[in-house]
Amino acid sequence: MLTFMFWNVNKKPNEERIARLARRYDVDVLILAECDIVPDTLLSKLNEDSEEYYYHPKFECPLIEVYARFPAEFTKFHREARRYSIRTLQPPNFAPILICMAHLPSKVYYDEIDSAAELAAMSTDIRNVENACGHARTIVMGDMNANPFEQGMSLCNGLHAVMARQVAEKGGRTVNEREYPFFYNPMWGHFGDGNNTPPGTYYQWRSTPHAYFWNMFDQMLIRPELLPYFEDSDLQIATTDGRESLLLESGIPNPAISDHLPIVFKLRLEEEIVQ
Repeated sequence: MLTFMFWNVNKKPNEERIARLARRYDVDVLILAECDIVPDTLLSKLNEDSEEYYYHPKFECPLIEVYARFPAEFTKFHREARRYSIRTLQPPNFAPILICMAHLPSKVYYDEIDSAAELAAMSTDIRNVENACGHARTIVMGDMNANPFEQGMSLCNGLHAVMARQVAEKGGRTVNEREYPFFYNPMWGHFGDGNNTPPGTYYQWRSTPHAYFWNMFDQMLIRPELLPYFEDSDLQIATTDGRESLLLESGIPNPAISDHLPIVFKLRLEEEIVQ
């Protein structure tokens, strides 16, 4: 089993809190956005109890930091842009998977149409890498700066991420004689009230006529090929590091810690499942 965590730390000095989260959730792959923490500083906190974590250097994508319980030699780069990185992860004793880690442009600078264009470009790169690798054991994880219902997330030439596992299991669909694969987006099940968890991962109070307040900008998506190894119950929005809540008493993210909440999920991968 592999456990992943993504967190936009909002440039805060959260190294101790990140280390507590990694221990609390037994994280194998740690992905951070807006992280200004010097890698040696964070590694010293992550490895206080035992030397398990390694830093995975970045190249053309300066916005994503990766730490893992296996050395960087088990990572292969395929495509990097300023705001996303597509890599193969092949940890010891596990089947290789593709992972796209992203931090897409803020709503301050991009409207929904701009965001859809960026997500479509990222989706094209993902499909090209899948074709080159000969498989679609792919996950996407990061701060999309888009809600699950927005165009870039749902359009067929965007990420084509659907809310229902049963739909995603069909694999994809044909639109105007072109084939488009699905992603399954389990974040829909955490959006709004009803799960005893926050209604989203990012909260913004607005006085404009149109406002959602809670947003699900931080997401993980998974291709149908990996669905047999993923349970919806293995995904959660983290609200505590085990010592301190990440929320204010009002239930919204504590901006002194970060304006985003982390997401954590597990893949029940084993070496023999994929040949």
